[in-house]
This record gives sequence, structure tokens and C-alpha cells, in this order.
Amino acid sequence: MIKLELDRKKRSLSVREPSDVSSLQNGFYGHMDRGIIRLSPEEALYVMDIRNGRCFDSSGNEYQFNEVASLFLKNKKLLARYLTYKDYRDKGLILRNATEADGNYGRSLSVKYKTSVFSMDAFTFDGLFFPHDLITLVDDERVGKELYERYWIGQFGTYKAAHRGRISKLDIYESIFLLKHGGLRLKGILLKEIEKIARKRIKFFDDMYLVYEDWRKRGYIVKTGFKFGTHFRIYLPGASPIRSEEEWMHSRHVIHVFPRKNKLIISEWARAIRVAHSVKKTFILAIPGKKDVVAFDPKKPRLDFLLYHRKKGGIESPKDGTPRYLMYSLTEDEYIGGEELARALSECDHFGLEMLMAISDRESSVTYYMIKKIDLPGSEYEYYEIEWVQP
Repeated sequence: MIKLELDRKKRSLSVREPSDVSSLQNGFYGHMDRGIIRLSPEEALYVMDIRNGRCFDSSGNEYQFNEVASLFLKNKKLLARYLTYKDYRDKGLILRNATEADGNYGRSLSVKYKTSVFSMDAFTFDGLFFPHDLITLVDDERVGKELYERYWIGQFGTYKAAHRGRISKLDIYESIFLLKHGGLRLKGILLKEIEKIARKRIKFFDDMYLVYEDWRKRGYIVKTGFKFGTHFRIYLPGASPIRSEEEWMHSRHVIHVFPRKNKLIISEWARAIRVAHSVKKTFILAIPGKKDVVAFDPKKPRLDFLLYHRKKGGIESPKDGTPRYLMYSLTEDEYIGGEELARALSECDHFGLEMLMAISDRESSVTYYMIKKIDLPGSEYEYYEIEWVQP
């Protein structure tokens, strides 16, 4: 048994028995203060739950798990933090409070994406915009075929069977892109009118278009991601639709746009990531728009825990290693905002660590997602690869 001492007035938890202090110190729990181990609420609850800890006050009154937890209910995300702390500890790994992060650990590596410059031959062509469908039709067979085969813009003929039909279909993003950067002319409607219609129909349309245009201008092919539960799918620069059915080129990445002003429930967000991984595609999170520069206070971190991981022949620890990740603890029914996530990721960047997002579901099972920053040369926006991992 490990004996914990509770100071109700200060709401502090400590361990002072020499054998208990030694055991917890060897396991990298709490922090030492003149021979006494001071524990965070998550650490104390873990010791009570898993390591046969018993908690008493100075009068000898014993406190059960819920009685101790109730003293800290005002702590933000107490249960989410405890469940993710417990899961990581149960894997035999070490984690510490994020307030202990200090300096730049140099362990975050950005993923650099190749880019090229989009350019089109100068020519003009006419199209008809269908406002209720947000689609433009081009009935000039020569132009439609050239757009499709040379630039992979629009869908000529039938999907995966271009020889069936002579009409080219442009989606709303392709339509606006060609109005701005190509030779498209529309009958009876102006660009600003189309944008107004799109904003009414598609939430955060301007953010969506910014991401589409950003990748298109850097040579990527950008198409709908509807089949994969995301906003866009992308193909590497140079990709072409001209091939037989057996050689059809599959996209490697999908993009989900997360506007800074938007909030999204975690369960829906995680579902889109799982779908992408099930079809072997990299999930990219896009956070468009100007960064909101906010002074970072190391004493008030947005993230929860500093994580040590595995190394050859064992595990890393504060004694002989450096942390690898910062953990963001969440629950499946929680909402997260684009700006909130962007600021948390900037915290990781500040410390030179990658983010490990830990999501506890309603059965207290924890799912982990590793987030890596993408370096897209020339882009002013933030992009991140998100990968499901098992620590």
C-alpha cells in the first residue's frame, strides 16, 4: 500500500513514507520537495486506482477515489486528463505535467511537400453555371477535353470513362479558379454573384476556396473528397487522368478544412481520419487564414502532458532522455475550435515537439493521433498530417 496525505485546505496531495517516496521517485511520479513527493491530482488518482494507494487527511480520515476527485472538479478536463494519463502510464510509459516543458527539444520534424507552379495556356471559353447545383457545364468538346487531359480540371465525359459523353463539368471551386486564373467566361452571371451564392450554400466557403486555390497554384490536383468523408482529395503535381481503368491513378492524400472560427465535435473529426486511413490515404488538416499571434505563457500551457516514449532496449525517462510529444487530452463528445487547435500546435512548435492527441471515448478507451506540420513551400497557411498511432 502507498499512503497518500491530503491537505484539504490547500487541496494538495503528498507522500512522505520513505519506502513510498522511493517507489514513486523511481517511477517518475510527482516532484520532490524536501524528502516529500508532491503529486498532481491525476498522479494521485492513478496511485489510488492502480497502485493500491490509500488517502488520509491529517486527522486520519480516509478518502475514497471519488471523494478525492470531487475536490478537483473545477479543474478543466479533469476526467479526460486522468483517463489519458492512466492509459499512457498503463502502457509502461512516462509522462509529466506540460508545465515542466523547458526550452526547445528539437524533436518536431516538418514534412516537406514538393511543389510546382500552375500555369495554363492563354485561351478563352464559355460555360453555363447552374446556381442550384453549383456546377458549370462546358459544351465545347475540344476545350473540355483539353482542360481535363492537360490540367485535370473538371470531369470530361463520365467519371473513369471519359469517352462516354462530350460535356465537361466544373465544380464550384474549379469554376471560380478558372474565372480568376483561366479563360472561363460565364453567360449572364458575374464572379461576385457566384461567390455570394456559394457562401449561402457552403459554410465557411471562403476558407474552403482558399485551401483549394493554395494547393492548385502549387501544382497539385484538387478534387472532391466526398467519398472519403473529407472536403478534398489531392494528387501530386504531374498526375494525369489519362490512363486505362486498370492503371487508374489513386489520390494519396485527403484534406479536411478546419476554419479558425469553426468548432467541430471530436467524434466526427476522428471518424474522417479513420476513413482516410482505412483507404490508405494521408489525412491533412488545413487551417487557413492569418495566424492569430498570441503571447505564450509557459506557466499556463494549453496542452496537458509532456510525453516520453520508447527507445531501443527500453523507454525514455526524465533521467536519461528527452520528451518526444506534448499530449492534448480530449473526449469524444468535446468540441474543438480551429483557432484553439492552431494555438495548441503553436505551443508544440515553441517547444520543438510533436503533438499526440489523446481522445477518450465513452468506454474510457483512448485513441491516439500524431500530428506533424507540413512545409508547403510558398504557402502562408497551416497544414498538418494526422496519423493514427498506437504508443
